[in-house]
Amino acid sequence: VQLQASGGGLVQAGGSLRLSCAASGIVFRDNAMAWYRQVPGKQRELVAVITDGGNTNYAGSLKGRFTIPTDNAKSTVYLQMNSLKPEDTAVYYCAALGHSGVNWGQGTQVTVSS
Repeated sequence: VQLQASGGGLVQAGGSLRLSCAASGIVFRDNAMAWYRQVPGKQRELVAVITDGGNTNYAGSLKGRFTIPTDNAKSTVYLQMNSLKPEDTAVYYCAALGHSGVNWGQGTQVTVSS
């Protein structure tokens, strides 16, 4: 199983970024896919999840700014982040949540400057 995340970078507050996570080695449509984020000294927290049925859920503070679309043909999940704030600065991780457990991608750094 491989989850290849990309798209992080430096952006000014109020800007947008789109993260991508390309999955291989799994049956993409049979997995819930999620994005988490982590800042140093804090626990990894859930950002957004999309179930295999297409239902989405977001951390309360992020709803309305972030979305989690997928492209099943490309086995790719995205995290569209709009109206970014400095407090969104973190390492973002994608995850595949399957029946056999959780598979993690490598993190991608997102830095939002004020």
